[in-house]
Amino acid sequence: MMNDTAMADEDTVMVGGAPMYPSKTIVENAVNSKDHTTLVAAVKAAGLVETLSGEGPFTVFAPTNAAFEKLPAGTVETLLKPENKDQLTKILTAHVVAGDLSADELRRLARKHGGRYNFNAVSGDALTAVVKGRSLYIFDEAGGAGKVTISDVNQSNGVIHVVDDVLLPK
Repeated sequence: MMNDTAMADEDTVMVGGAPMYPSKTIVENAVNSKDHTTLVAAVKAAGLVETLSGEGPFTVFAPTNAAFEKLPAGTVETLLKPENKDQLTKILTAHVVAGDLSADELRRLARKHGGRYNFNAVSGDALTAVVKGRSLYIFDEAGGAGKVTISDVNQSNGVIHVVDDVLLPK
């Protein structure tokens, strides 16, 4: 466990009003973001806390509370019910990629592949990184796109990119 002085020396990024410490895991940091309370509740309901606290590395496209609010009314409440755990897990793992992919790396790969870089989420679903102007978007199989609003939030077990939309499996 790091002491407060050592953590104060870390190069942090502010997400949801809280510093994200590179020495902490994805879950340890996410629980402090006021913009990710829905995501944290969903990760807990899906039983993914232990996985996302593991060694990794993981790249997580983390939808904000506002992103979840864009879903049809009642969707989040329905997904959080125990009987829908499999569906919730499928949606959440569609936001996770094995490995540590920085925004610069995703941009580079997209440019190298004609403006679009295809890769797979842990769920097996296809994701596509697309650069539009100075912005990076992650497209899901259903055709939805999340704009990366905060990139390269480094964690001890990977990296988080905050997105403004929920990525949905087909």
